[in-house]
Amino acid sequence: MKNFILISPHFPDTYFRFAEALKRNGFRVLGIGDASYEELSQALKDSLDEYYRCYNMENFDEEINAVRYFENKYGHIDYLESNNEYWLERDAKLRDIFHIDTGVGYNAIQMYQHKSLMKQGYAKAGAKTADFILIDTYENAMAFAKRVGYPIFIKPDYGVGAEGDFKIQNEDDLKNFFAVKNPQITYICEQYITGNIVSFDGVADSHSNVVFATTNCFPPSVADVVKEHKDIFYYTMPKVPKDLLKLGQKVVKAFNVQKRFFHMEFFRLTQDIPGVGKVGDLVPLETNMRPAGGYTPDLINFANSINCYQIYADVMAFDENRQKDIYPHYYAACASRRDEHQYRYSDDEVINKYRHRLCANGRYPKVLSGAMGDRYFMVKFDKEEEMDEFRQFCEERL
Repeated sequence: MKNFILISPHFPDTYFRFAEALKRNGFRVLGIGDASYEELSQALKDSLDEYYRCYNMENFDEEINAVRYFENKYGHIDYLESNNEYWLERDAKLRDIFHIDTGVGYNAIQMYQHKSLMKQGYAKAGAKTADFILIDTYENAMAFAKRVGYPIFIKPDYGVGAEGDFKIQNEDDLKNFFAVKNPQITYICEQYITGNIVSFDGVADSHSNVVFATTNCFPPSVADVVKEHKDIFYYTMPKVPKDLLKLGQKVVKAFNVQKRFFHMEFFRLTQDIPGVGKVGDLVPLETNMRPAGGYTPDLINFANSINCYQIYADVMAFDENRQKDIYPHYYAACASRRDEHQYRYSDDEVINKYRHRLCANGRYPKVLSGAMGDRYFMVKFDKEEEMDEFRQFCEERL
């Protein structure tokens, strides 16, 4: 029996489905996390062969001790993964320490987490990206701004999310950035791209072949959502556009993605960008080699009438997608609300009106609410127009 360690298997709370799927495929599923055993859902408990609690997951030695405990008890660890951006680098270090060769090592994972290094992968795939520099001095930043023109966009080179992002409109904004920036962080400065964000999501096998693919559309940028406390609305499309599928497959190959989820974001240009592309072209934004955040895997399931957790487990066990694509596809949308806003229609009215289309609803964990909102509703529709009406109904305020 092969041993599969899941790091932090209880977060988000829907990730128990990874453990369920792996268990179904014959793995011995072992969990490491900071929650007490009593806090775990019954579904997760039923899917774990054993759970090791670390009282402080920020203490890497505790994680090392946990893996060593499992290795001593059950033998060599075959797989170790969290599928969570926050732990990806730690996961890679643990794989290196315990000679787990079924996942990305520490050196290789740097390309997955540094935006400047991602550019190399995109170039290998033949994709044009926004011009950029890594910021070191004010003078270099000024020279870059003069070369590409304002606005420019500055964000941390490492990691994911919208914290620490700056849209620089003029020289005064640039001076302010240098006055407030964190000296411990390396920032990347990019040419500003105007477009709508679409993602290429799925699972790759051991040969970097895409065995399952889907796409999400994100009308508001996450940066705007966080900074302006906007409601977030995004959706999974019933079909991946041909140009996105073609480019996405090339990027997966270029990044050597093996036996893991991927979530790649692209701009669909809404205006021409000299030297980059024309209206309608796809321009890479960044790539994340894990499932899309929050409860998006569930939204993907609703849109595609599949179980992407099981697809992942099938790739781990058999290196193939064993699910048949024979069921209907939908527009699956997620609308969020924030407690600070007052809406024309109550949560109960939303649930009642769309009860025949509602797939899931609830509250986001506090750690996700900044980017995702406080309350969410997931629905699926046959037509895009129905989805647009749902969005208006949810977002209308007093």
